[in-house]
Amino acid sequence: MNFKPSRVLERIKGGYVATCTKLNTYDSRVAAIAALAGFDCIWVDLEHVPNSISDIEKLILASKAYNTDIITRVKRASYSDLIHPLESDSTGIMVPHVMSLDDAKTIQYYTKFHPIGRRPLDSGNADGLYGMKNTKEYMEFVNKNRFIALQIEDPEPLDELEQICKLPGADMIFFGPADFSQGIGAPCVWDNPKIEKTRKLIAKKARENGKIAGTVGSINNIDALVSEGYNFISVGADVIGLGEYFMNISNKVKDKKAI
Repeated sequence: MNFKPSRVLERIKGGYVATCTKLNTYDSRVAAIAALAGFDCIWVDLEHVPNSISDIEKLILASKAYNTDIITRVKRASYSDLIHPLESDSTGIMVPHVMSLDDAKTIQYYTKFHPIGRRPLDSGNADGLYGMKNTKEYMEFVNKNRFIALQIEDPEPLDELEQICKLPGADMIFFGPADFSQGIGAPCVWDNPKIEKTRKLIAKKARENGKIAGTVGSINNIDALVSEGYNFISVGADVIGLGEYFMNISNKVKDKKAI
């Protein structure tokens, strides 16, 4: 009976880029398919998607069966919203819209155990093997093997980016280009030079401070992102794949006239 190490962290320690894909659906069979396809991590969502923590638990169980990590993007509400996915044994959490150094310190305080933070302690859940392991061993393992991703997707925290990247509790700095484009007044203008400049800056500062540099990408730009320093890249989404598949079929068979 042992704790499950993080595949993402092991891949990155081995010098590889960790790959991820996003699920907007909550069917554990879709998670299993993504895991079987070979992704290192599956990104599930509580910020934008009307999932429940029970839905997330099922997805975590499906991913664990195939040695694939889960990162859960959390809701910004109470500290319980930060730690519930971790207690369900999500390998990591992604915290959206980190707006300042103080904001990042608050997240650190609630999501890491002593000596890094003061995460509320209850080892009787999935991540603590339901109390069947020594509590101190549990705390030490989780601090080292579960990752906290701080999402920088606004211009406001950039003045404090260096200090944010230095925080012990910030395991990954994740650039979100979509909301950032809104923040600079150029929504969805992907060739805006501020987006490229900021994306490169975040990767540089994250890696300089020994942190994982994460972002979203595509099969068309993944090599460019790797060259910029990104070593955690999320590519694709279940709803995109399903939409393209069904549209391709529909466009070929619709509007047929009977003979």
